[in-house]
Amino acid sequence: MDFKALFSQLIVFFGKLTQAQRNIIGVAVAGIVAFLVFLVVYTSEGSSGGDGYQVLFDQLSAEDAAKVVEQLEKDKIPYRISKDKVIEVPKEVVYKERIIIASMGIPKEGHVGFELFDKQEFGATNFDQEVKFRRALEGELARSIDSLAPVEKSSVSLALPKETLFVSEEIPPSASVMVQLKDGEKLTAKQIRGIKKLVAAAVPKLTPENVTLVDAEGEALGDDDAAAAMGELSALQQQYKSKEEKKQEEKIINVLAPFIGGKDRIVAKVTIEYDFSEQSSTSEKFDPESVVRSEQTSEEKREGAVPAPVGGVPGAVSNIGPVEGLSTGGAGEKYEKNTGTTNYEISKTVSTTKMEFARIKRMTAAVVVDGRYEPKKGPDGQPTEEMEYIALDETQLQAIDALVKQSIGIDEQRGDQVSIRNFEFQTTKEKMRSKDVASKTSEFIDTYLSPFTLVFKYLIVAVILFIAYKKIIIPFAERMLEFSKEEEELDKPNLEIADDEGEDLAEKVQEMRRKVENQLGLGGNFSEDELKYDVLLQKVREIAEEHPEEISSLIQTLINEESGLSDPIKQAQR
Repeated sequence: MDFKALFSQLIVFFGKLTQAQRNIIGVAVAGIVAFLVFLVVYTSEGSSGGDGYQVLFDQLSAEDAAKVVEQLEKDKIPYRISKDKVIEVPKEVVYKERIIIASMGIPKEGHVGFELFDKQEFGATNFDQEVKFRRALEGELARSIDSLAPVEKSSVSLALPKETLFVSEEIPPSASVMVQLKDGEKLTAKQIRGIKKLVAAAVPKLTPENVTLVDAEGEALGDDDAAAAMGELSALQQQYKSKEEKKQEEKIINVLAPFIGGKDRIVAKVTIEYDFSEQSSTSEKFDPESVVRSEQTSEEKREGAVPAPVGGVPGAVSNIGPVEGLSTGGAGEKYEKNTGTTNYEISKTVSTTKMEFARIKRMTAAVVVDGRYEPKKGPDGQPTEEMEYIALDETQLQAIDALVKQSIGIDEQRGDQVSIRNFEFQTTKEKMRSKDVASKTSEFIDTYLSPFTLVFKYLIVAVILFIAYKKIIIPFAERMLEFSKEEEELDKPNLEIADDEGEDLAEKVQEMRRKVENQLGLGGNFSEDELKYDVLLQKVREIAEEHPEEISSLIQTLINEESGLSDPIKQAQR
């Protein structure tokens, strides 16, 4: 399809419209263009302030907003404050004023941290340093809490008592945290405990129990930590129980599905009773084979007589010594003593056992399976299209029961039970019935064509567009081209003189003129127009003699044009 030719024909068609039609089309096009330009301009101006104002700062505190307004009035910059704490200035000065105000440290950050110690002050006392440290620590904690997704802003206050040497007079530190949440947000129990642990970990000797957390409405958060923890634990236990039951049900279905006839012909429900109580036990075991740790032996031995004791009346005789003639009898002596001590090492083994998270107390399973279906026999003994339900026998049910017990680990000593029942499934019965043509067609469409529904939609749209292109657009374009060609054929005369022929004719006329002038001896007074007229008249006479039919058609065309009969539209109007 030649779009260039189509575009040119559209221009020709537009040129043949009446003035009123042209005005209507022009106004419509101008209105559409103006509407599009309005949308573009309005959108661009709406994002940057349609009235020439742009946002300078928003969400400022009252102190920072007062300083910004003071600076704007000092610089004589017009401004306006909307209801949602937004300060707007003319857009041509917004960036300049933003830089100027930012260089003044406005707006200030919501919290100050350890940057307080960047500058050292001469003459600062220990009390000043302690106050600065507490402020810096509070600011850092508040910044950390502000980084949480639900928190818009927060403030932290620490109560740090002075240290004392007396344990009985020691006061534990405490903290209070106030959080302002975003619209529609809420702190979970885990986040509340996390905030308390975060503050407690940053302060020595501070425990999470001594951290008080409140929201912007003054409601204490985290007072029911025990209840919240129990609720979370209960939800976790229920989730674990449901997950394990679902896993056991899938095991039963996967085991029985191959020979029952599919997963849709089995229904299995498993109930597990868990013991979620936490238990731990510690045992000590002594080794009967003792090992000697230390041994001590003491031995004492003495032999011979004991010397006589010196005695008597005090005086000279006693001091002189034994008197001759006196005899002292003595007896021999032998003494032995043995002492031994042995210490044995008492060896023992200490083991601590913690029970698992969940212990199965009891498991029950209920399984329902479908039976078999065979063609029903008619009176003549031949099978018909109708299907007949046949229940499973006792042997098959016992086999299914054994498979189920083994697949999920049934422990009869624990009190586990399995119940197997055989019923006729209505869904299977409906599928087994003989189907008419409509049902088979519907089933075929649902099975094989439904997955390609989206592809068929696009394919149908493409076919419709192709048909519209072939049956509407192309015939319309060809009709316009034919209409244009007919107009061109009506406008053009049957006898045409090409450009090359016109140039050759002009050269021939010039040569004939020069020849005639030379033969007649004419000078500059010769009329060139008369010569052209004579030459052209002679040429036309020759053409008329050679092509009388074309000349007559040309004359007829000229007459029709003069009378207005060549325009088919005017003929139709007449």
